[in-house]
Amino acid sequence: MIVAMQEQASEEQIRQVMERLIALGFEVHRSTGAVQTVLGAVGARPEFDVRDIEVLAGVGEVHRISSPYKLVARSFRPEGTVVKFANGVSIGGNEIVIMAGPCSVESKDQIFSVAESVSRAGAKVLRGGAFKPRSSPYSFQGMGEDALKLMRQAGDKFGLLVISEVMEISQIPLMLPYVDIFQVGARNMQNFNLLRELGKERKPVLLKRGIAATIEELLLSAEYLMAGGNYEIILCERGIRTFETYTRNTMDISAIPIVKKLSHLPMLADPSHGTGRRDKVSPMGRAAIAAGADGLLVEVHNSPDQAQSDGAQSLYPEQFEKLMGELRLIAPAVGRKLA
Repeated sequence: MIVAMQEQASEEQIRQVMERLIALGFEVHRSTGAVQTVLGAVGARPEFDVRDIEVLAGVGEVHRISSPYKLVARSFRPEGTVVKFANGVSIGGNEIVIMAGPCSVESKDQIFSVAESVSRAGAKVLRGGAFKPRSSPYSFQGMGEDALKLMRQAGDKFGLLVISEVMEISQIPLMLPYVDIFQVGARNMQNFNLLRELGKERKPVLLKRGIAATIEELLLSAEYLMAGGNYEIILCERGIRTFETYTRNTMDISAIPIVKKLSHLPMLADPSHGTGRRDKVSPMGRAAIAAGADGLLVEVHNSPDQAQSDGAQSLYPEQFEKLMGELRLIAPAVGRKLA
């Protein structure tokens, strides 16, 4: 249930409404926008009469939400969520933010070289894997904490935020000092125990869509995070598995405007995992921005042919620079600009 307070509602009136909802057995989440305060009440009973809340002082409107996700729904925060960082970068606003870097951190020289090139091209966030979930147990599994340290050093040197994938609950405290954004990969989209723990943190989480997940399942996974109190969630389309075998996955561009309609959360796209082919990354990246994505997650490697993971879908630095130039032309056409 959504309770939209009147624009002139006082703090005392808001507090009284929240106390009334809690007394009725609801879990209440508050969202304070530029115009009004919206209360999300989770746990509605079928027999509950919304008029009991509508008559309270300061209440504007009360709406039952039929969808299974309440806090993620656009109605909870109609103006949209903007995830802001201390260095001035914002995700979900008018600016399009690009995250770029190698699939996995392999050495100091590699991550520093990539960080320098993507920063120079205009990226704002350095991506890179410290712990790699690989299909084969014999594949490169990542450098662990050493990789996190190198990413933090490279990010600080070149003015980049840092994002890396967290695979299990025990890694959360280890990663906290090093990353600015936790990434939950496709394999862990429905790892609900991990999502509950990340919901307790007050650090942004980028949640990738599972390879066989519906849009509703993606939004329900985000609901786990928000129900825990973490409202700084970024969604990411990274391709889904279909009957087509030409590409690694099928990039679902249509999911971007659909999610933007259903939810207030920012939506990014990962064309690298979405296609698995270097020559298809830029076309899908351009299409995602045109479709309304708030940014991209792109794999870039200084020497993709020698990469220990996902080299075939990693752009060369010069290809990434060319893509950034193209995005600067596309963004104004959809009323946006590149950060």
